[in-house]
This record gives sequence, structure tokens and C-alpha cells, in this order.
Amino acid sequence: MPAPVHATPEPPRPAKGHRAWDEAPRWQIYLPLGIYLLFTLVPFYWILLFSLRPAGSTSLVPWPMTFDHFEKVWTERSFGTYFGNSVLVGVATLLMTTLVALAGGYALARFDFKVKRAFMLALLCSQFVPGALLLVPLFEIFAELQMINSLGSVILAETVFQLPLSMILISNFIKNVPYSLEEAAWVDGCNRMTAFRIVVLPLLRPGLIAVGSFAFVHSWNHFLFALMFLNNQDKQTIPVGLNSLMSADSVDLGALAAGGIIAAVPVVIVFAFIQKWLITGFSAGAVKG
Repeated sequence: MPAPVHATPEPPRPAKGHRAWDEAPRWQIYLPLGIYLLFTLVPFYWILLFSLRPAGSTSLVPWPMTFDHFEKVWTERSFGTYFGNSVLVGVATLLMTTLVALAGGYALARFDFKVKRAFMLALLCSQFVPGALLLVPLFEIFAELQMINSLGSVILAETVFQLPLSMILISNFIKNVPYSLEEAAWVDGCNRMTAFRIVVLPLLRPGLIAVGSFAFVHSWNHFLFALMFLNNQDKQTIPVGLNSLMSADSVDLGALAAGGIIAAVPVVIVFAFIQKWLITGFSAGAVKG
């Protein structure tokens, strides 16, 4: 005769209105979040206020609202040209960084060679070198190649600066893809390139979006390379354009705030659309498979 089955009693639930012993009070959660939100949003509101209220106004509310500052920086201060140059630099850096890092990351993840550990160590150590130290050697190289005052010099410099971290991240993404999937594709008649394109590449979408967005945002906001390698005003990017709005005698706060809004809007839009893949990609790249 089988032994009787006794149901396991469920643990008692806390009564409604009473919190569990290990549950933090809500004010301990909302108070730090509220303070952080206040310190985050107040500067943005201040920039928006200066960009929308008339010149000379001291009101804390942007009313009457005006868009004169935006029109001024876009036409008189050549921000339309700066914006186009920044888009070109950002998109080109994104594509070049992603493609080169994808090839290098696959080699690091799937192949073993004698200097692999030394190469990985060199990539890691390069992250401790500030970009300012690269200005002089890069300037000499671009001068020899006659690339000074060309957007190509900024694109190459940004790509070189982004490659080490991007290659490390993508190699970790590829390690998280089971090698048996590629082997199964080889058995079905695919070569290595076809197996990578059909099997591995679709699984790397979150990681590629994370790496590409990181490269785009960094090149969009970077100031030093554009300042050093570009001389003509029609070749400058938005960070250098914002710097030109400040002089030793005076600062046009309205124009500077409007330029800051123009510089921030594309980045905000990009992150609004890719935040889901961005979080997934960085989480996958931080764990070695």
C-alpha cells in the first residue's frame, strides 16, 4: 500500500498592510531615487530654459517661448554644417569600428595562437592610455599622409581609440555562442564564412548594437581629435562648434544652451530606440561563456 502523500504547507504570507522583515521601507527606495532624479533633471531643465526664453530674461519659466537661439546657432554659427560633419564622423566610426572589431573578436574567440595572451594584455593596457597622449604621434602620422584638415583623420583616430574595448567585448559575445552551432553548419555543407554569417551573426545583434552605439556616442562627443586635426570651420564638428560659442570676453548663454540641445537630441533618440538591445548586449559581453 503506497504511503500517503502529505502536502507541503505554504509559508504564511504577511498580512496586507504589513511588510516582510527583509523588505525595505518604500521611503528608503524612493528618497535616493528622487534625489538622483532631481540632480539629473535640473541641469537639463536649466539648459532648456536658457535655450527657449528671450535674451535678457530672468524668468524661471520659458515664457514667452522663443526659438531665436536655435535659429541663430543653426544659421549664423554654422551648426548645420557642424551637425552634418558630426553625423558623418559618427556613422563612419560606427561602421569601421564594428567591422574591424567583429573580425578581430572572432579571431580572438575561435582561434588559438602563440601571442594571444600578450595581444589581449596589450588591448587591456591600451585602455589606460588617455587619448591626449595619442595626439602628437597621430598628428605626425596624418601630416605625413596629408590627412590634416580632413574628416578622414578624425574617423581613423576615433576608430583606433575605440577598437581595443570593442574587440574585447565582441570576442566575449562570440564566446557565448556555442561552437557546436558552427560545427553543425559545417556538417551541412557551409564553409566558415557562410556558417558565421548564417548562424553566428544573427545571435550577435545585441552585442553589435551595444558596441556600435558606444562608438557612435563617443565619436559624437569627442572634442580633442576634431580640435587638433581640423582647421577649417566647414570641417568642424559639434563639440568644437560649442567651444567656439565661448570667448574670453563673453558667453552667449542662449546660443550655447541651444547648441547643447542640438548636440544632445540625436544621442537621446539613438538610446531611446536601442536601449533594450544595449542592456542585453553589455550584459552578454560582460560574462565569459
